[in-house]
Amino acid sequence: MTDEPLAVAFSFSDGTGYTLSLHHLPCPALVRDLARGLAAMTHPHGDVDARNTAEHYRTAIGQMSRSLAGAGFTGGVGRLTRAQLIQFWLAHHPLAEQRTRLLLRSLDRQQQGLLPEVSQYLAGPPLRRRPKPKPLAPYSTAEWDRLRLCCEKTIAGAVAGQKAATALADTGRDPRPDGWHETANQMWLLRLHGPMTTMEVADYLGCSPKTVGMLGTPAEAARRLFPTMPAVIAFRLLLGMTSGIVPDGLEDLGLDDIDWAGNATVLLDYVKGRTRRESLNLPPDAVRVLRQWLEYSAVLRPFADQPDRSALWLAYHRSGQERVAAARFNDETMRRWARAQELAGEDSRPLILHRSRIRTTFEHRKDKSSWTGRATIDPNHSARVEGDHYLAPVTPAHVDALATVIEEAQADLVRKARSPLVLSAEDAESAAGQLPARIAHLALTDQVVQELVGGRRDVFTAACADQLAGLHGPEGQPCPARPWVCLLCPLAVFTPRHAANLLRLKAFSSGRCRSRSSWPCSAPTPTAGH
Repeated sequence: MTDEPLAVAFSFSDGTGYTLSLHHLPCPALVRDLARGLAAMTHPHGDVDARNTAEHYRTAIGQMSRSLAGAGFTGGVGRLTRAQLIQFWLAHHPLAEQRTRLLLRSLDRQQQGLLPEVSQYLAGPPLRRRPKPKPLAPYSTAEWDRLRLCCEKTIAGAVAGQKAATALADTGRDPRPDGWHETANQMWLLRLHGPMTTMEVADYLGCSPKTVGMLGTPAEAARRLFPTMPAVIAFRLLLGMTSGIVPDGLEDLGLDDIDWAGNATVLLDYVKGRTRRESLNLPPDAVRVLRQWLEYSAVLRPFADQPDRSALWLAYHRSGQERVAAARFNDETMRRWARAQELAGEDSRPLILHRSRIRTTFEHRKDKSSWTGRATIDPNHSARVEGDHYLAPVTPAHVDALATVIEEAQADLVRKARSPLVLSAEDAESAAGQLPARIAHLALTDQVVQELVGGRRDVFTAACADQLAGLHGPEGQPCPARPWVCLLCPLAVFTPRHAANLLRLKAFSSGRCRSRSSWPCSAPTPTAGH
């Protein structure tokens, strides 16, 4: 942590670094204390191990400092009261409470400078628990196809425009003697020197900026020659749609993470925000997207600053000056891009681009015809997490299908718990007397009972109450089950006359156990219905 200006410098476990500036926030004493708590939460002592995480905590620090400053607070955390904390937490999102609570706990563990009432209160449960996030539903087939087509059209237009601009630059000449008014000369200069402001072009030509603007601003030529954010977003989305890499790993990729093993095989290393480094052998479609992006961005890469030059995603920006920088994909940037492309969802409203939802859809659409032996899609997920995020039912039809499977499984358990129906009377008269009570739960008619007793419904080992009931096969068709299945079937009725076949079945099973290479000679191979 540095005091002048107030900032926290991070060195993350993946080798990257980041400096978080905090000097612009009000309540400097409070912010300085919270910054000290943030520094102590960095990996391996806490969960701050990525730039995005550090920026989330900066947002929470800013919310707390501005809120308390507006209420007239000017001190450090040692002067915070429980009432002030509760007032701030109730007025903000539960995430703000969670993060500032963690910062205060971290600081309290270091120096124990909080008021006793605050220190004791921090150990308790949160005021408002965060709502459990709902599993992300995959994009529908129509939405997925529209998004992919939009990305491909945007990329095709950008690549074609760059090829035309590059060809034009090959025919251009130095605009200093030959004039800036020729578009080919403008392309020639920008391709040689990179993005330039109007003032820089005016200095190069030795004329006024107004003259340059009248003949054509360099920004117009630069947008045709260099990758802009709309094209970068299209490439990034399409690579995610074809590879399924997690968003944080995809956005932090660098050139060093790409390992070419031939012309058509790429091993891509990436860092998942909450785990170690991972590798992925890219599918052919993703390899084509990656190769096309590297060729498209090669014109811009030499003009990037050294720290950004190794980043995979580069874009030409205009923010007061023409510059080249690593592209940042925040939610607002993605929303503006979707609105500009006029993408719509199934409800005809603007399509919401959620980068994690793209990965969910990729996994949902993945071909499951060949199982690789893995019990989960992602080895970093438990079965429960994976089921919630990737395999959860997303349509009423899915819910009904799963409910039917569960109901059938429960019914099977109930049937297996019932003992087989065996009529073991001393004589036929006694057996006939016990039969109605033993088969009452089957709800059989008198005619069926007579057929069961008379042997007209016999199969190999028992009498079947209804061969068309469909317990072990399609309903309405004869039961295809093997004879030993009757021993556990609730529709089977056993009488003394079945004893002979039951003994034959026992002999058959014993013979199979003694020698699995030959059939027993004492009885033919039994099949259902015989």
